Amino acid sequence: MAVYADYRGLPKSAQGASVALGNFDGLHAGHKAVMEAARLAGQGRFSVATFEPPPRGYFRPGDPPFRILRPERRNAAILAAGAAAVFELPFNGEMAAMTDEGFVRAVLADGLKVTHVSVGFDFRFGRGRMGHAQRLSSLGRALGFGVTIVEEIEDHGAKASSTAIRQALMAGEPELAAAMLGAPWVADGVVETGEQNGRKLGFATANLQLGELIHPKHGVYAVRARIEGEAEWRPGVANFGRTPTTGLRDPLLETHIFDFSGDIYGKRLEVQLVAYLRPEKKFDSLDLMVEQMHRDAAAARGILATPA
Repeated sequence: MAVYADYRGLPKSAQGASVALGNFDGLHAGHKAVMEAARLAGQGRFSVATFEPPPRGYFRPGDPPFRILRPERRNAAILAAGAAAVFELPFNGEMAAMTDEGFVRAVLADGLKVTHVSVGFDFRFGRGRMGHAQRLSSLGRALGFGVTIVEEIEDHGAKASSTAIRQALMAGEPELAAAMLGAPWVADGVVETGEQNGRKLGFATANLQLGELIHPKHGVYAVRARIEGEAEWRPGVANFGRTPTTGLRDPLLETHIFDFSGDIYGKRLEVQLVAYLRPEKKFDSLDLMVEQMHRDAAAARGILATPA
């Protein structure tokens, strides 16, 4: 199993696969259906080709953060689902300028040497999004590989999509996002040193910058956290926002892990958003804020009493 950062210069062992092609941000039911179609076409063996950076990030670099999964987490999940390899197709000016036929010839036929390709019904490719799934199918026939077009998959009464997952997270509905993802959404990163205000108030926190990850609704969440090197998900409470009471700053995820006092600065931390408790607010005093923090912790403990 391997991750390749290009479609050129691949070893022969990585070529000639049945490939699931798409953005694969979130790995929702639609993405899983495309991968399953590739697996069936490959008689149990398949690979996944995605774009890095995502085309949206290339064309609209000023957009707010939108990734549901960091690339490393996405790739690990794809490989864990049984893919033999992940191809991160470099989306740059060269690829953006390719025609639909140019993309299929250069990337799929000559580079990956695909035997079969599966895509979602709404897949678009080529300069200005000129190509579509049916066009890919006709080009595949001409170049000697098959194409499976996976029709729309509904999840919770709507099209399974990364957009719907993003909307749920930004609306403070992590349970809905979890239902579409098949597991709670996870924010992950390296714990950094903060202002240590939480420690002074009796609520030490592990602080994460979300970076390119989508920013969920500001507020307080019941969470479970897993520390690098551990298998256990520990219960806790977290705030994502700008801390208006102690001084506005860039949004930060501050996680207080219950009944834990270890030093985890510099370690990777995964934080599952389980339930949204309340919006972030500015308190008139630190005492009032601490009183609310105790109420938040009690509410989170109640919600998390049920095992994950």
